[in-house]
Amino acid sequence: MAVSVQSSTWDSVIDITEVAQQKGMDPLLWALHLVIPSRHSRPAAYRLYLELLRRHAFTLKYQINGPNYHKVMKSIDAVLQLSQGYGMPVSEPGILVVEFIFSIVWQLLDATLDDEGLLELTSDKKSKWIIKSQEMEIDRNDSFDEKRAELQERLQNLNTVMAIELIGEFLQNKVTARILYLARRNMSSHWLDFIQRLQLLQANSSALRNSKTLTPESLQQLTSDARIVLSRECKTSSLQKFHAVMAFGSLYSSAGLCQGASRSALWLPLDLLLEDAMDGYQVNATCGIEIITGLIKTLQAINGTTWHDTFLGLWIAALRLVQRERDPIEGPMPRLDTRLCILLSVTTLVVADLIEEEESAPVDETECGSTNHWKEKKVTGKCRNDLVSSLQILGDYQGLLTPPQSIVSAANQAAAKAMLFVSGINVGSAYFECINFYTNISAGNLRHLIVEACVARNLLDTSAYYWPGYVNGCINQIPHALPAQAPSWSSFMKGAPLTPVLINALVSTPATSLAELEKIFEVAVNGSDDEKICAATILCGASLIRGWNIQEHTVHFITRLLSPPVPPGYSGSDSHLIGYAPMLNVIIVGITSVDCVQIFSLHGLVPQLACSLMPICEVFGSCVPNVPWTLTNGEEISAHAVFSNAFILLLKLWRFNHPPLEHGVGDVPTVVSQRTPEYLLLLRNSHLVSSGNVNKNRNRKRLSAVASLSSPQPIFVDSFPKLKAWYRQHQACIASTLSGLVHGTPVHQIVDGLLNMMFRKIIRGNQSLTSLFFGTGNEDTSLRPKLPAWDVLEAVPFVVDAALTACAHGKLSPRELATGLKDLADFLPASLATIVSYFSSEVTRGIWKPVFMNGTDWPSPAANLSNVEEQIKKILATTGVDVPSLAAGGSSPSTLPLPLAAFVSLTITYKIDRASERFLNLAGPALESLAAGCPWPCMPIVASLWTQKAKRWSDFLVFSASRTVFLHSSDAVVQLLKSCFTATLGLNDAPISSSGGVGELLGHGFGSHFSGGISPVAPGILYLRVFRSIRDIVFVTEEIISLLMHSHLVGFQEKIREVKGKQEWIESTSSASKRRPKILGTHMKFLASALDGKISLGCDWATWRAYVSGFVTLMVGCTPNWVLEVDVDVLKRLSSGLRRWNEEELALALLGIGGIGSMGAAAELIIENEM
Repeated sequence: MAVSVQSSTWDSVIDITEVAQQKGMDPLLWALHLVIPSRHSRPAAYRLYLELLRRHAFTLKYQINGPNYHKVMKSIDAVLQLSQGYGMPVSEPGILVVEFIFSIVWQLLDATLDDEGLLELTSDKKSKWIIKSQEMEIDRNDSFDEKRAELQERLQNLNTVMAIELIGEFLQNKVTARILYLARRNMSSHWLDFIQRLQLLQANSSALRNSKTLTPESLQQLTSDARIVLSRECKTSSLQKFHAVMAFGSLYSSAGLCQGASRSALWLPLDLLLEDAMDGYQVNATCGIEIITGLIKTLQAINGTTWHDTFLGLWIAALRLVQRERDPIEGPMPRLDTRLCILLSVTTLVVADLIEEEESAPVDETECGSTNHWKEKKVTGKCRNDLVSSLQILGDYQGLLTPPQSIVSAANQAAAKAMLFVSGINVGSAYFECINFYTNISAGNLRHLIVEACVARNLLDTSAYYWPGYVNGCINQIPHALPAQAPSWSSFMKGAPLTPVLINALVSTPATSLAELEKIFEVAVNGSDDEKICAATILCGASLIRGWNIQEHTVHFITRLLSPPVPPGYSGSDSHLIGYAPMLNVIIVGITSVDCVQIFSLHGLVPQLACSLMPICEVFGSCVPNVPWTLTNGEEISAHAVFSNAFILLLKLWRFNHPPLEHGVGDVPTVVSQRTPEYLLLLRNSHLVSSGNVNKNRNRKRLSAVASLSSPQPIFVDSFPKLKAWYRQHQACIASTLSGLVHGTPVHQIVDGLLNMMFRKIIRGNQSLTSLFFGTGNEDTSLRPKLPAWDVLEAVPFVVDAALTACAHGKLSPRELATGLKDLADFLPASLATIVSYFSSEVTRGIWKPVFMNGTDWPSPAANLSNVEEQIKKILATTGVDVPSLAAGGSSPSTLPLPLAAFVSLTITYKIDRASERFLNLAGPALESLAAGCPWPCMPIVASLWTQKAKRWSDFLVFSASRTVFLHSSDAVVQLLKSCFTATLGLNDAPISSSGGVGELLGHGFGSHFSGGISPVAPGILYLRVFRSIRDIVFVTEEIISLLMHSHLVGFQEKIREVKGKQEWIESTSSASKRRPKILGTHMKFLASALDGKISLGCDWATWRAYVSGFVTLMVGCTPNWVLEVDVDVLKRLSSGLRRWNEEELALALLGIGGIGSMGAAAELIIENEM
């Protein structure tokens, strides 16, 4: 009977085979369209199909090497309509192989689900394949054989188990698994449907549990992230070398500043970026939060670290930034407040954005990348948990957590708050604002402030107060000696009026919540005129500088106040801004310090700040200064004062006195530099455009909100004709000598009037100038023209040119020239900007004779020039750079170009006080830039003159002079670069040298506060302060590459170039991302051409191979999405070249992430090499 039943089974196979042959049916179509749908009634045929599949599906190499490979694959596509079914635009044979293998496995899966009744549990409750017979199945014999039916059922069950095991073999076999990975990467929507069905099988299949070779757990493992990855399994020599370099890159940092940073090299680019933000001469128009976030993502990918390690590296880098300059030297540069802003506000917002990005991501999202492939579901809260663990570990680094003296009280207060909470005592926030008692009961540190910043932004909750070691001890009750509550933010929130005492308290104490800021902002908008001024003063006080927990809101409110709304029912002919003059002036003066400008820059508000200042300049620059406004303190301000303060702040935002370089670096566009008003407005307008993008990150939402609330419409420079006209004149002044002044014109008359005002004491007889525009009154004001500021600025270049020419010809003495220029700057402080522009332009022309700084006609630097020289040598001691002698030929006096001498003589007439600070902050960088561009030793001479005037700025001025050594000597630049590499890699033979790292590279910053005198400056600090001023970028790049090549650290080379040298590629939202495809495509084409032998190389073969392998490895491992931007033919050529070097794994990894276009070539490479 058994023989009879078996015979009947195979008869059924023969039966349906004969029917297929009679119809001329393709064998493949027979298998997929007849055998699988008929597997229940014809289980033997299905079993035959499974056996044949097991035998031949894993010998693909012989198939693709056959003579009819292309024809066969084209036939398969025609029968199964694979390209159409998967929506593929191309149908290369290799792509069809991927689709075919994927289809076979998927159809087996759906058939198995149907066999076990699980198909109904899928989302669409059906299969895209033909797995059920469409015709009524008729048994060959009329009689029903019970034993035959039992045998068929048993065979069906065995077939189901075998089909599942076969699916496992496809996922486990090295060749087919990698082919399926290609489907996973390039057919993500189809893969998502497939994997959901596979997981349904894994969770519910009884047949799977009956298998002797495959378990649910092993099936799950076969589809996990650790499997089927091309780039991770690259084990070629180049990758082994690369990872060896990365292991060498542990580079333990030196001493206390880098305590705990045993892998400091991994985060070195972050330390460099943060320290670079301390360059006060560079006001970045791009949000610091975005820049740091982009870099963190890149480093996390490059280093392959967990978010715990990444967050820990971020906190340690920010703490090192603060500790590096605990007591910064004085001068027009960012100080401790900017560093604390980065640690306690910016870094916290970076972490918040990263956590929000993870937790708000769609649940079923396909991710493609080299280290993190498709996941069905994100692990919600993973980043948040890693933040908690990183902050807990941070407590072990006490050397980094000691607070600077100026914020010890704030740190103690944060620790006391936690202690009281743990002790169960609630005294209310008011006491923390007005008393110092609690600062004595707990020693706080910087971690307490970091935790409070995180709690304020809902990144942590108060359970952090219970971390082991976070609170030292507790108290049982409130001391009886507590003083009565003083005026505070709590008093204000309860309705207390803004009395002088309360105002002073609110100015000196930061707000603790958004609600407090909102209320004071409401007063600034709707209060009386005096209340508006008081509210503006409060917002620009401690809440801006030290309100780290709410700083992003403070800068937004201040920016909005600079664009006040038109009052209801306003019908005046003048701009409504005039009525806000006192409040606007208070705000502008309140945010003009270097630290404040940097804080606005870090929060990304420079474009909007510029947009708000432009209409203020346009309006007040057009007003005749007739009637002044009186502030609450009795001070009177004029339209000239409001205009000058706004104008000078505006100019700081684009470094107007620095003409753009021919080649941009980083995110600086070429030709159209970000140092223009047009660029700042375009960047601001882009925030409006992004307001409709619901997928933007939290920071983009903030920037969009403040832009929309200030003005919902795009704004262009044409809206400000006066500003535009001045800017054109400024550009013309840079481009060529002055011309166009016509006698008798209004401009000529203004020039005469200004010259008469400036030099009235020396004008005699027929030299006297017209007094047509002079008003009446006493001697102090009678000679001052009553003119709009824009009209004055138009005449200033001609005035300064006439005065400088007169001085050159002996008609004016140097002292008279300086006094006259100072009178002009006092009359209209904004004229200082045009004076700067004129002098800068004239120095570069080289048409003025040098003058002797002999102490008679011009001030002499001789008194401390030799001291400056010694200090410069000490500063540069660690670099080994030779400092040229400052003596200009024995005892002969020093010389300066006449415009530079005039400018420095003007600047030293200013007092170093708060009133002059905002003007010196503009003139100082301009003076240094101007002197640095002149022959050596002009800048040391300027520093010597200035140190006689401002002794407390001495260290800063000498450091500025030391920077110029590198601008006059390419050998010095090379030596500086060598010093940087020596320090970073720990290659110094000196006995005091450590193993290198961040501590050696960046040291303690600079200054004399460590050893009682000026100390050597670490090479990294010097490089960060000079690299923007080095014009020959190609030279520097070549030297860096040369140093890296000779160090045999290609992997480290590419890491530095990737992260630091090519920073414009990091963030997809930056303007440079639009240029990246072209830049990258050109470079990749060059690599391919060189590999093809079409380009001859100037370096040795080993160096070239190391470079190419390292570059491609990092692209595959760290920036896979960039590969999608490269032409497919170029990728194929690169892959072929790598294969000729026996770098098959790397070649496969490159093709595997190249998208649909390279998928076929990748599949054929996998099959050909049985990889």
